[in-house]
Amino acid sequence: MSGWIAAAAVLAAAPLFAQKLDPVQWTLSAGPGRVAPGGQIVLTLTARIEPGWHMYSPSTPPGGPIGATIKLAGGSAIETFAVHEPQPEAQRDPNFDNIEVRWFEKEVAFALPVTIKPDAAAGPVDLTARVRYQACDARQCLPPREKTAAATITIDPSGPAQAGAIPAGYLPVAASPRQTRPPAPAQAAEDADLGRFLLVAFGLGVAAIFTPCVFPMIPITVSFFLNQQTGSRRDAVVQAFVFCLGIVALFCALGFAVTAAVGPFGVVQLGSNPWVNGFISLVFFIFGLSLLGAFEITLPSGLLTKLDSASRGGGYAGTLLMGLTFSLTSFACVGPFVGTLLAASVQSKGLQPALGMIFFAAGLATPFFFLALFPSYLQKLPRSGGWLARVKIVLGFIVLAAMLKYLSNVDQVLQTEILTRPVYLAAWVVLFALPGLYLLGFLRMEGVKPEDRLGVGRLLTGSAFLIFSISLLPGLFGAPLGAVEAYVPPATGASAFGGAAGERQVWLKNQYDEALARARQENKLVLVTFTGYACTNCHWMKANMFPRPEIASVVKDMILVELYTDGTDEASQRNQELEDKLFKTVAIPLYALMDGNGRVIASFGGSTRDVKKFLAFLRTPVSQRS
Repeated sequence: MSGWIAAAAVLAAAPLFAQKLDPVQWTLSAGPGRVAPGGQIVLTLTARIEPGWHMYSPSTPPGGPIGATIKLAGGSAIETFAVHEPQPEAQRDPNFDNIEVRWFEKEVAFALPVTIKPDAAAGPVDLTARVRYQACDARQCLPPREKTAAATITIDPSGPAQAGAIPAGYLPVAASPRQTRPPAPAQAAEDADLGRFLLVAFGLGVAAIFTPCVFPMIPITVSFFLNQQTGSRRDAVVQAFVFCLGIVALFCALGFAVTAAVGPFGVVQLGSNPWVNGFISLVFFIFGLSLLGAFEITLPSGLLTKLDSASRGGGYAGTLLMGLTFSLTSFACVGPFVGTLLAASVQSKGLQPALGMIFFAAGLATPFFFLALFPSYLQKLPRSGGWLARVKIVLGFIVLAAMLKYLSNVDQVLQTEILTRPVYLAAWVVLFALPGLYLLGFLRMEGVKPEDRLGVGRLLTGSAFLIFSISLLPGLFGAPLGAVEAYVPPATGASAFGGAAGERQVWLKNQYDEALARARQENKLVLVTFTGYACTNCHWMKANMFPRPEIASVVKDMILVELYTDGTDEASQRNQELEDKLFKTVAIPLYALMDGNGRVIASFGGSTRDVKKFLAFLRTPVSQRS
């Protein structure tokens, strides 16, 4: 009985013992202590933690242990305040659904930038920090506890406008995942972009069938399936499947090779790298001239002969080799499609190059499989003829136009200003007018003879090219070009874009600190855009979303700053590091609303065509202040 009594006494005393444990002590200091009305002073809130104990960071995500919360009271003198913290220790904890738990040990000093009201009365002001926190050691966690720490500052009209500074490496607590979670919308945008990319890849695979290198081989390859030794329908279907597997295998190898070379990290820099874009431009230039008939790209005949001989050995291995031979033979015409996909993949991340090649190869191989199932449809396919030569010539002009996009990336990243917007658009006007003139019979090249009758299809296609070419002309004089803006250099004076009622939106470039200083001086919010010289979605948003009247009417009262992250200069490196520290991502575009102290109010990742959605993001501070 005495043992039970002792145990009950221990249990009853446990709460009292926990209350006596006090492993964290708090102090608040004001540094210089003097500040002018309307100025900013940085307070230091220090927590001294006993050895063996730790306290959870204010940026600890929800769903985990209780992170510290800090509030500040100072009567009517305080206009705003924020909390900045040093980099905490962090580790994913399986006890909290693998959430990244963040904590501090021994000692931590929080920086509290406080903005004083412009009309604050002169004299001493008592400031009180109220902290709610939880402390734990290796065996136990104490119940959450509240404490206060006080300091006194003096508001002096002759005092400094800026007293103290936020230490280097500190992060605003508002930028932590528990407040903003910026990667989530960016990830949603990436998922949507991946779906569209794979759909385009499949469509390009189907379109590649109608090239001069591929289309004439359809009846030859399908008859190969149907004339195997067994001659059974089932075997023909299996042979067709194996043949398609050979096509998919070759193009997937290309995709995985690019993935291995690029890797999942550092892709933003690689996608805007001048050497990478220059190489892509050279490849497109060679393919374009080849398609126009300047020369012919062929693989070594010895390699193709050996593969063809091996494929005639019969069996599934022979059919698989025939699929590889078919892919290599058709590469001269399919190359521009593959190059376009791989070039687009370089500016993505992860396995997108490999996935793109899988979907492209599937689009290219699918018709062969179904034609093997239903060989009677071979009779209904159009015959090879002059139309294939016309496809080849038109494709050559399109490839040359695409080449300019990658040359433009080089020009913008290096800031050489050689391929300017007028030069670029003038070249596109010509390159898209030439296939229109060719199809209508005004430009004499292979595939169109003087005596050929102008059919309705050729007439409409040629007219479409001319219409598109003419629609680019207003862009030479500064007019916006809608969706095309994503693929052309920005207008002259890229720091100013038209807004509502003829107003101009003035953007600061790579001037983050200056933007925050202006915001404090003018009592405005800052709209920070993490963008890139070679980022098509960034160009589209700036040219099409921001000039809209409903958007322009909101951002006209903000300080606008663009931070480029894909250049070769030190500013791009700093901007990229800033984005990574604040939002744990380097994806672009990314938009953030901040106050003059650098406190993140809201963020928006990726591009969007939804005006209401983007407008709701811009109006976030309004709803918070109301």
